Amino acid sequence: MELRVLRYFLAVAREENITKAAAMLHLTQPTLSRQLMQLEEELGVQLFQRSRYRIILTNDGMLLRRRAQELVDLADKTAREFSERETELMGEIAIGAGETRSMTALSRAIQSFRTLYPKVVFRIFSANADDVKERLDMGLLDMGLLTEPVDVGKYAFCRMQEKDRWGVLVRADSPLAALEAVTPEDLEAVPLLCSGREGVQRELANWFGDRWERLEIAATFNLILNAANMVRCGVGAALGFDLNLAFDDLRFLPLSPAMETGTVLVWKKDQVLSPVMEVFRRHAKSAL
Repeated sequence: MELRVLRYFLAVAREENITKAAAMLHLTQPTLSRQLMQLEEELGVQLFQRSRYRIILTNDGMLLRRRAQELVDLADKTAREFSERETELMGEIAIGAGETRSMTALSRAIQSFRTLYPKVVFRIFSANADDVKERLDMGLLDMGLLTEPVDVGKYAFCRMQEKDRWGVLVRADSPLAALEAVTPEDLEAVPLLCSGREGVQRELANWFGDRWERLEIAATFNLILNAANMVRCGVGAALGFDLNLAFDDLRFLPLSPAMETGTVLVWKKDQVLSPVMEVFRRHAKSAL
């Protein structure tokens, strides 16, 4: 597979129309159609379902779209790293981050760094720790801000000072809203929303003890804003961090006994960093 052809494939997948994609790519329609057919022959699968007015990705096509985008992103990132080697520090740093209060400290480090090097651009990818680690291992991210539990054995890391406090997000009209804190017993009869990460669920199971098996888990999530929407609509109460978010119709209650989680800023161990990444690494370790 050539990167050029993968870019053609992505353009067609995005436009869902060969004529439009060909015009955008400055190709003739027969040339683009031939490239796509050769790609299908090379892979031995059908990538598109074709109709008169549009084409739709098959399941194999959707898989290739994800992999092709990762390959193209990695190739573009590599090209940018080589183009960054100029006298003035410039370039891009990609950081994956979960929802954590430690993002405030990292944001301040980014701000102070850009005061020194205004031509450096940061690209932030928001996801849970497992998704961030996957993209970090693939080389699509330079750094990851990961909430524990996480295996940092293959990473170099800097431990963040602030810890995240666990609690539950409830509607303001919930009977729980009158409490100052919630215990495992308070939550036993309440539909709950929690993280889909297995490691996090194990931590919560330890906190709930024997009651964990009797809980009603209504949904799992990886972004608290979506969870807050479900809480607002009455799906359940959301277990998560106190991110100091203001919701007029919701209330955050800390867990009792208290439960806290640490955060680490990680990057790949034993690898040559790009010039801009090496300078930011030193700056971040000093600032954090």
